[in-house]
Amino acid sequence: MTTAQSTFEATPKLRPGKPEDAERLGAICFSAFGNISAAHNFPPDFPSAEAATGLMSMLLSRPDAYSVVAEDQEGRIVGSNFLWEADTISGVGPITVDVKVQNSSYGKAMMEDVIRRSDEQGHASVRLVQAAFHNRSLSLYTKLGFDTVEPLSNMQGPALSLAIEGYNVRPMTATDLDAVDSVAFRVHGHTRHNEVTGAMQQGTAQVVEHNGRISGYTTGVGFFGHSVGETNRDLQALIGAAESFAGPGFLLPTRNSELLRWCFAHGLKIVQPLTLMSRGLYQEPRGAFLPSILY
Repeated sequence: MTTAQSTFEATPKLRPGKPEDAERLGAICFSAFGNISAAHNFPPDFPSAEAATGLMSMLLSRPDAYSVVAEDQEGRIVGSNFLWEADTISGVGPITVDVKVQNSSYGKAMMEDVIRRSDEQGHASVRLVQAAFHNRSLSLYTKLGFDTVEPLSNMQGPALSLAIEGYNVRPMTATDLDAVDSVAFRVHGHTRHNEVTGAMQQGTAQVVEHNGRISGYTTGVGFFGHSVGETNRDLQALIGAAESFAGPGFLLPTRNSELLRWCFAHGLKIVQPLTLMSRGLYQEPRGAFLPSILY
């Protein structure tokens, strides 16, 4: 979830984020994402500055989220970036820069800072999702060592209220975590155990069972949730059972043409194109998945 840009040089001052920064960071976040989306005729990621401020407040209070704030030479806040550190793989975002000072070195400096942090913390990989229409951020992240690993389609539409025969979807419980981790490891080569545990505790996580065993799961079919399944049928069951698609919608790997056609057939539409990028370890998925806006 990124809008960073970099063309001319500034001298950024970086510091950790503080709870009292939330309102200013929320305003920057809302404006930055809104401007770039409007410039390319796409809907905004945040419906209001208040929604963006709420996300900033949440991130600044999380012990598993590293924050960096950029200030100009007068001490004014001009941007922020975050690194989600809960599991083996770290995730970047949202990174935003004040529209008045974009195309400077603030975005690059904050990206370099979270990359350094991820490396120091020993994460096997650091990943992000960027707007595919934003050429400058794609160029910056590639220069910083990120590889494009998956084109994504942001899907949205009415809830399907659809059941897939032979695939039972139910809420996740603590006794499911080992089986859920096994599914994630088989498909991705790593787990998101702590993130999944948090979603289970919040009541958003679900599992899908097939032939008497867990064959897939979701932390929420939406922008901030991710889903993993052994097959597309597992994901169809999870998508079909979702009461809504939170935020701007869920992210679907565009190369999964079978699942994409199934979504079209059930009235879902593409909102915008995105790109999943990875720096470090990446295993080509051995199953079906829906990434979150982090990875």
